[in-house]
Amino acid sequence: GTDITLVGWGSQVARLEAAAERAAAEGISCEIIDLQTIIPWDIDTVEASVKKTGRLVVTHEAPTVNGFGGEIVSKIQERCFLHLEAPIQRVCGHDTHFPYAWEEFYVPSPARVLAAIKSTMKY
Repeated sequence: GTDITLVGWGSQVARLEAAAERAAAEGISCEIIDLQTIIPWDIDTVEASVKKTGRLVVTHEAPTVNGFGGEIVSKIQERCFLHLEAPIQRVCGHDTHFPYAWEEFYVPSPARVLAAIKSTMKY
C-alpha cells in the first residue's frame, strides 16, 4: 500500500484486511502489517512502512488505556515524526469492562477501522 499503514495482530488482522478492502474501493491503498509477536515487535518494518505512507492506524482488542498500541504509537512517533502526514490513530477496545455476549460491539470492527482510515486520510 502507498497511502496508509495499518498495524495489528491476532484476530485484528482479518478486520484490517476487511477495512483495507473497503478503503481500496474508495481509492485508498493500505499496507497491512501483521505483527507476529509484540515482544519483541518488528519496529523496523513498521518504521519503513510509515516513512513510505506518512500515516498509521494501529488496532488491537485491548482497551486504549495501557494497550500495547500505545507503545507502537510512541516509538513510531519518535522515529517518524518528520515523515507523518497526520496524527497516528488507534482503534481499540473500549475503556470499560464488557460481557462476552457483547464482544462484537467491544472489539474494533472493520467499520471502526475504516472510519479511522478516512479520518487520517482527510487530515
